[in-house]
Amino acid sequence: MNIFKKTKEHPAAEQTETNPLDELYQKVKETILPDHARENLIKELGRLEKMEPTVAEYGIGINYIDFMLTLPWEKMSDENLDLERAEATLDAEHMGLAHVKERVIEHLATNIMCNSKPFKILVVDDEPIALENIEYVLKKERYDVSIASSGEEALDLFEQQLFDLVVTDLKMGNISGIELLERVKQISPHTRFIITTGYATVETAVDALKKGATHYLPKPLKLDTLRQTVKEIINQKQNVHQGRGSVLCFAGPPGIGKTSVGRSIAHAFGREFVCLSMAGLNDEAELRGHRRTYVGAMPGRIMSELQRCGVKNPVFMLDEIDKIGQDFRGDPASVLLEVLDPQQNHHFLDYYVDIPFDLSQVMFITTANAVERLPGPLLDRMEIIPFSSYTMGEKKSIARDYLIPRQIEAHGLNEADLVFTEKGLESLIQGYTREAGLRNLEREVAHICRKMSRIILKKEVTLPKTIDTDEVTQLLGPPKFVAETRELLVKPGVTTGLVWTEVGGQIIHVETARMKGSQNLIMTGSLGEILKESAQTALSFIRSNAEQLGLDPDFFNGHDIHIHIPAGSVPKDGPSAGITIAIALISLLSGKPARNDTALSGELTLSGQLLPVSGLREKILAAQQAGIRRVILPLKNEGTIQVLDREVREAAEIILADTVEKVVEQSLVLTGTTPT
Repeated sequence: MNIFKKTKEHPAAEQTETNPLDELYQKVKETILPDHARENLIKELGRLEKMEPTVAEYGIGINYIDFMLTLPWEKMSDENLDLERAEATLDAEHMGLAHVKERVIEHLATNIMCNSKPFKILVVDDEPIALENIEYVLKKERYDVSIASSGEEALDLFEQQLFDLVVTDLKMGNISGIELLERVKQISPHTRFIITTGYATVETAVDALKKGATHYLPKPLKLDTLRQTVKEIINQKQNVHQGRGSVLCFAGPPGIGKTSVGRSIAHAFGREFVCLSMAGLNDEAELRGHRRTYVGAMPGRIMSELQRCGVKNPVFMLDEIDKIGQDFRGDPASVLLEVLDPQQNHHFLDYYVDIPFDLSQVMFITTANAVERLPGPLLDRMEIIPFSSYTMGEKKSIARDYLIPRQIEAHGLNEADLVFTEKGLESLIQGYTREAGLRNLEREVAHICRKMSRIILKKEVTLPKTIDTDEVTQLLGPPKFVAETRELLVKPGVTTGLVWTEVGGQIIHVETARMKGSQNLIMTGSLGEILKESAQTALSFIRSNAEQLGLDPDFFNGHDIHIHIPAGSVPKDGPSAGITIAIALISLLSGKPARNDTALSGELTLSGQLLPVSGLREKILAAQQAGIRRVILPLKNEGTIQVLDREVREAAEIILADTVEKVVEQSLVLTGTTPT
C-alpha cells in the first residue's frame, strides 16, 4: 500500500486531474492481481510517468496496462461437480461415442475426488496460545487439523498418517522447525511446509526456502495472510492432482463430432468454452505473442482468448492440431510443449505479457485427424481418445432425431410436413454419403429441404410429403456411390481388402497379373514403402511355400508379376494389406478366383503368420457399406473385436484366421483349374 501512497504524491500525478495514469493507478490498486503482476504494473506506471505522452512508447505502455488489467488472473467460473448431471448432459447432446463419454466422466470423477478429499494440516508450536489460535482459525475454514506441541510429537504423528501441510514454529525444544522439515521430507516429500517465527531474518528465511519450505511467515501471524497462504497451497495441490495425461486429444475422421463434444464437455462441467483453430498456423508469435518493442505488438492468441472469455479455467480446445505448419518464423508446436504440459504451464510466458501466467486451471482439449503427424514430444503430453465411425444405426438415429429436424426448421418447413421413411434414409446414407461422420449427410438433408421448399412454393406437391427411396433419387439424382464389389468380376488375381484412412474405413481392390519377363515385381498405385515391403513379403512367402500351397515352385522363372491397387492418385501405405496381396497372388497362380463377398485385412509375416491390425471398427463398417458379407481378420484381433459394439460385430460375418492356409480356405472359390 505504501507504493500507492508514494505515487499519489508524485508531482506528475498532481499536474492535471485528467492524467490517465491516475485512473490506472487506482485500477491497479483495486484489481485482484498476483503480487508479481502488481509489482510489474507499478514498475510500468513509474516508467510511463517519466515519459512525454506524445512518445509512441507511452501509448504502447497504456495499452499494455489496460490489457493486463483485463486478464483473468484470479477469476474462475464455478465448476459443476454433479456427476449425474454431467452424464445426462453428454447423453442428451450426443448419441453414441460411449468410450469418449466414459473418459470425460472419469476425468470429472477424478476432479470431484480431489476436491472432496479432506486437506490434512498439522500445526506444530511449543507456545500453547499460538497453537490454539492457529488450530481455531484453520478448523473454522473446515480443514482437517491436528496439533503437536513439539517436533518429537509431530514425528510420532507422521508415523501414523501423512499430512498435506505442516505449519510449524522455527525455534522449538530439541527439534527445530528446520530439522523437522528435513526429517519429514524424507518420509513424505510432497508435504508442504509453512515456517513461522518471531525471529525472522533474511538468512533464516533463505535457509528455510532452500530446504523445501513453501512459505515463511513472521510472527505475530496475520490470520488473513495465513488463510490466504493455505488456500493458495490447496489450489496448487489440486492442480498437481490433474497430473500427466489430463490433456485429452480427440483423434478421428472429420465430421465425427470432436468439436461439438468439446463444447458439450464445457456445458457439462459448467465452464466457458474456447475453440482456437490451429490449421495453417505457422508463426510462433501467433501463440506466444510479440515483444513490446514496436507499435504493432500484440499478445498471443492463447492470452487473447482467455481475456475474451474472462475466466482462467475454461475448456480450451486447440482444433486441428495436426495441421500446424512450420517455417522460418518458428515452430508453433514447440510452444504447445509448454502449454500442454501440466508440469510447466503454471508459469506460461507470453512475450507480450512478459510475466508468467498460470494456465494450470485450463482444461485443454486438442483435436486431430491423424495423430501420426504430431511430433513425438507433443504426442507424449496428450492422452489420445479415438473417435470411431458411426454405425448405420447410429447415423439413422442421429439423422432422425437431430439433423433432419434442425434442417427442416432452418429452411422454414414444418417437421410434420416432411417425413423420411426408413428405406429413404438408408438410401440417402448409402447412396449419397460415404464418410465416417455426418457432415455430408447433413448437407444432403439440407439439399433435399431446399428442393422441397422450391417445389412447395410452386405448389407442385401436397403436404405432408413422404421421402422414400424414389423421392430421394428424384430430388438428388442418381446415387453417387455404389457397392463396388457388386460390379467386380469373379476372376483369378483380384481380391478385396480393408484399409483405414483419416476419413474412416475404405475398401481397396488388389489386382495382379503375370506375364513373360525376367523375374521383376512391378508395383503401381501410388504405394508407400511399407506397402511395397508387404508385397515383397507376400511374394517371398509364396515362393518359399509354393508346394504346400499347391503351386508350381518355378512360377516366377521367366515371368514378371504386376501388383496394382486402383485409384493411383491416392497415396496408400501401411502393413494391413499384406494378406490381401498374398491371397491375390495365390488366386492368380492357382487359377482359383477369390470370393467377391469377402474382404481381408491383416499384416503378413515371412513365416505366414497374421499379425493384428488397427481400425477394425471403421474397416468392418466400410465392408458393410460396400455390401460385403464376410470379413477375414487376424485371430490375434479377437480381444479387440469382442469389445466392439454389437451392431458393429453383426455388420458382417467375422472370420478369424492365424495363418495364410486358413485364409486361403475361407477366401478362394474351390472350383477352378490350375494353369499350366
